Amino acid sequence: MTLISYVVIYLALLVFLIAVIARFIMWSRLPMHLRWELYPVAHEASRAHYGGSYFEESEWWTKPREKSMVGELKAMIPEIVFLVALKEHNPKLWVRSFPFHFGLYLAAAWAALMGIHGFLAAVAPALLAGVIGTLLKYAIVASGAAGMGLAILGAVGLLHRRLSDPELRDFTTPADIFNLLFFIAVFGLTLATFFTVDRAFSKFTFLVHNLVTFKMEALPGSGLESLLPQASLVMLSLLIAYIPLTHMSHFVGKYFAYHAIRWKDDPNLRGGKEEAVIHKLLAQPIDWAAPHIKGDGKKTWVDAATEEVKRSKKT
Repeated sequence: MTLISYVVIYLALLVFLIAVIARFIMWSRLPMHLRWELYPVAHEASRAHYGGSYFEESEWWTKPREKSMVGELKAMIPEIVFLVALKEHNPKLWVRSFPFHFGLYLAAAWAALMGIHGFLAAVAPALLAGVIGTLLKYAIVASGAAGMGLAILGAVGLLHRRLSDPELRDFTTPADIFNLLFFIAVFGLTLATFFTVDRAFSKFTFLVHNLVTFKMEALPGSGLESLLPQASLVMLSLLIAYIPLTHMSHFVGKYFAYHAIRWKDDPNLRGGKEEAVIHKLLAQPIDWAAPHIKGDGKKTWVDAATEEVKRSKKT
């Protein structure tokens, strides 16, 4: 059973990695998005604070553009961590969504800290005997317990909102319900394991150490003392593998939503990269049957955009 558990966890992590890379590649290959023209653009070094842009400059196309990575981070970090836009536009949903997402971040930190502990135990065990080891143990317990608890609280709140709010009920699918129940069940099992047989997450840390060092050692103990941590870690790995296979992979898509759509303000200059991409897209055929398009699979976007002009010239 132990060997099977390790194999399942490794396979689940591999599925997660492959799925995330596949999502990233898929979104990176999508056609150029229509320019939003929404301001402020966070990477405008000296203009973002008042919503300005490089278009304010005379002959802007002849001048080098300033981009600020710091400006982007100042906008993205609060949005990712605190869901600022959701709080501003839908505070009732934010009250439920924020603890769920922040709990996920803490759970991710919990896993990372156990991985660091496992790595140090393999390469520098002496470090774990001092202050670093003590801090790591407290951080693992705090992030794990708080992360699971907050995520469950948020998931229950989101589930209640989806089932009780008429505005959301019509847009709620069985998959949405299953996803929240999956989180509640898996994090609930992990939290129950913590309270019953592993108050220091030491058994989880032992298993993660074996995963990091590619060992297949059995967890000491018997009965629920051994079974619960093992089952919890297997279920957590299956949840991790499942997330990027669903619409919950928006954690990858958010990068493109900002950098390829909202903040992508590269100018379309004659002879430039943007112009070449646009010309290629405009040359694609259209097969839409809508009356305002009348695509036949041969007409291109250029044809659709200019046919009215050509028709008026003929008349």
